[in-house]
Amino acid sequence: MSDSLTETEVASETVFHGNLLHVKRDRVVLPNGSETGREYIVHPGAVLVVPILDDGQLVFERQFRYPLRNIFIELPAGKIDPNEDPLETGKRELLEETGYTARDWRYLTTLHPCIGYSDERILVYLATGLQAGDHRRDHDESLEIFTLSLEAAMQAMQRGEITDGKSMIALFWAEKFLQGAWAPSP
Repeated sequence: MSDSLTETEVASETVFHGNLLHVKRDRVVLPNGSETGREYIVHPGAVLVVPILDDGQLVFERQFRYPLRNIFIELPAGKIDPNEDPLETGKRELLEETGYTARDWRYLTTLHPCIGYSDERILVYLATGLQAGDHRRDHDESLEIFTLSLEAAMQAMQRGEITDGKSMIALFWAEKFLQGAWAPSP
């Protein structure tokens, strides 16, 4: 990392402390020596799972997302609990949301979806060797589970039916990985 681009925190305050998100307001010194403010959301991090059935179908969910007041098609994902290993988060979320467990897990990459206003990171895993079971959704989760081939998912994305950014990036990663074109990122 170039020191000529690094900003240094000189003061920090919590503006809002919620159950999931916290909002911070910091004062920083810029590389040129002047000071400015930075506001951002502190997020616990999340894991997204690309679950692939033995027949090659991917497991998706439809879910209403309140901020946009719309139903979205997504891959299973959820936040990392305090002191939880991200792989365990993926296993927990896959079971909770879909009822599936997976025999084999493969880390693909980490993405930072909102670098301008959040420290959120999302780790992406590929899950195979799936076994169906009963979901364990939270009382406030309402989901519809369904499957699509990777090709159909890519077409749905192209048509604008899959617009969730984390799912879109994970689908591109899964496609490249399954084709042997990309190896997991370090």
